[in-house]
Amino acid sequence: MAEAFSLKDQLFNAEKVAYLGGLFASAWDGFDPGRFQKDVMAELPALELKQRQQLIGRVLGDHLPRDLQRCFDIIQTALPAPCDPDLSDDDFGDFIFAPLGDLIVSRGLDAPAAALPLLAEVTTRFSMEFALRPFLNHWPEEVFAALDTWVTADHYHLRRLVSEGTRPRLPWGEKVAIDPLRPLPLLDQLHSDPTRFVTRSVANHLNDLSRIHPQDMMNRLETWKTQAAQHEKELFWLTKHALRTLVKDGDTRALAQLGYRQDVPIAATLTASPDPVRIGDAVTLDITLTADSALPVLVDYVMHFHRPNGKTGRKVHKLKQTAIRAGAPLQLSKAHKLKGNASTFTLHPGPHRVELQVNGRILAEAPFELIA
Repeated sequence: MAEAFSLKDQLFNAEKVAYLGGLFASAWDGFDPGRFQKDVMAELPALELKQRQQLIGRVLGDHLPRDLQRCFDIIQTALPAPCDPDLSDDDFGDFIFAPLGDLIVSRGLDAPAAALPLLAEVTTRFSMEFALRPFLNHWPEEVFAALDTWVTADHYHLRRLVSEGTRPRLPWGEKVAIDPLRPLPLLDQLHSDPTRFVTRSVANHLNDLSRIHPQDMMNRLETWKTQAAQHEKELFWLTKHALRTLVKDGDTRALAQLGYRQDVPIAATLTASPDPVRIGDAVTLDITLTADSALPVLVDYVMHFHRPNGKTGRKVHKLKQTAIRAGAPLQLSKAHKLKGNASTFTLHPGPHRVELQVNGRILAEAPFELIA
């Protein structure tokens, strides 16, 4: 059986460290790649992923000149060719360049005029959204001046950085103190980008914004639809991806933007069997939907879980995106496994309930007892 390697071992290992050291040795005669690799590998195996990235950035800085401009010039010279600019998606670059972001922040946070152009270069080898955010907090005007030029850059990685680096809630990223609505004029330009790598970031950015300013975010989507600057299918994909949290919450405006109407009566039945059901088994949901008019439907179900403290837990699950034919019953079935050993969710015996949500409306519910 082939040996399984963790993500940290795939992204940061001796071979990758040697490759990075070789690039810097080629860029500067004063760089000792053997010493660099030895210093990194003395600590790297015991560290987790983020710690490995920080270690490589710190040790690399220890092996480069203290003079800021000299250090940055060497980094610039050491960079390999950019990611293929003719690709359009799913090419993040080589993760071994992520530590360069840590190094640029640690050395250049007080020198945005030197650091920001270098971040722009490095991001075309590996995405630098995490490194951009400290500069955004310390130098917002300088960063936005750079963003105004990057938004029309030839390389799609740099255009993506404009959206990804300014996301209101970038996962694992440093929080930013800017007005969450300030990047919207930049997204106005990026939403019609020809590359999915960029438009996916725009959609994720808007999904972040939906948790803070949902109406402003949906206003923008409606404006973009009117402008028709993006291909219709791509804009619909972007819109659907951007609205995913609001749709899950049953927001009526968000659902309407995707064509899911709430003004058409729908008759619904829902049963849950068996009852009772044991932890570790599955409860089967049988659903019938009928309407007098044909219409698209987004069918979800909401599980309400019993808690020993008397409160209930709630989780929305996607079921089906389909359509009802006029007068013809739509029948759906779903077996929901009630896992007893889930690492993120603990089940407790007691009364449970499932609700049927169609186009954001709760149309039916069914109780069931969960037993050990």
